[in-house]
Amino acid sequence: MQVTDFCYKMKTKIDIESWNRKDHFRFFSQFEEPFFGVTVQLDCTKAYQDAKAGDRSFFLYYLYRALKAANETEPFCYRIIDKEVFRFDTVNASPTINRGNGTFGFSYMDYNKNEDLFYRNAREVIQTIQQSEGLVPAVSGENVIHFSAVPWLNFTSLSHARSFTFPDSCPKISFGKITVQNGQRTMPVSIHVHHALMDGYHVGLFVEKYQALMNGE
Repeated sequence: MQVTDFCYKMKTKIDIESWNRKDHFRFFSQFEEPFFGVTVQLDCTKAYQDAKAGDRSFFLYYLYRALKAANETEPFCYRIIDKEVFRFDTVNASPTINRGNGTFGFSYMDYNKNEDLFYRNAREVIQTIQQSEGLVPAVSGENVIHFSAVPWLNFTSLSHARSFTFPDSCPKISFGKITVQNGQRTMPVSIHVHHALMDGYHVGLFVEKYQALMNGE
């Protein structure tokens, strides 16, 4: 059965009793820190070339493909709400936007299957955040992925500041510095997800899909 929340975001309730992850969900839901994370090196050679050839922001180019890969990897659309599991039809982006003065602000960007429309909306959001002050918290709800860019660091691992008293099951994806070696461009990508909703296998599916999209496949 589908239900609609106050923002008209369609979601379907998962029957936990018949779910093949029932035991995993109940086990990891009890953890004080139920998130686990991995960092992978993404080959962005072709993606970088294609973005520049199309006169597009590389940040928005790889952000869009990460969001598309997440929407096509079902567990990334799961959220825990009042101890129940729901699958959202669409998940959107809540990325941090860096400003020229060294601060950043939170933002909200709707996913759109039309890539050009996504860029158009995203550019407007970025301009608003960069011209504002403070964090500007986005009212985004549960069906988002928290994105952040750390383009100054070629990190091999990354952790997140979290309030453990605040219920949160949204994936967190961070992008690092692009490095060039022998003509190949790579970028570290950190992925943190709720273990009650998915395992390393599912993160692997996401990474495989994301890399394929960055390769233009």
